[in-house]
Amino acid sequence: MPTITIQQFEQVSLIVCCSFLMLFMLFVLYRLSKDSNAGKYGMFVIFFALSLGIFGFAMKSIIHLYLI
Repeated sequence: MPTITIQQFEQVSLIVCCSFLMLFMLFVLYRLSKDSNAGKYGMFVIFFALSLGIFGFAMKSIIHLYLI
């Protein structure tokens, strides 16, 4: 039976929980922009700013994977 170390568990948990949090933030921002009638430009600005953060998180993981 394969065992998992605490470090592996923490790494997987971090990725899963942060991914869930990012998806939840997308949902909240969508509802916020929809309920406030932000318009197409406002919705674009909101999601562009959030996607930069998600892109940074993904790039951090990819760069860390290739450097180690």
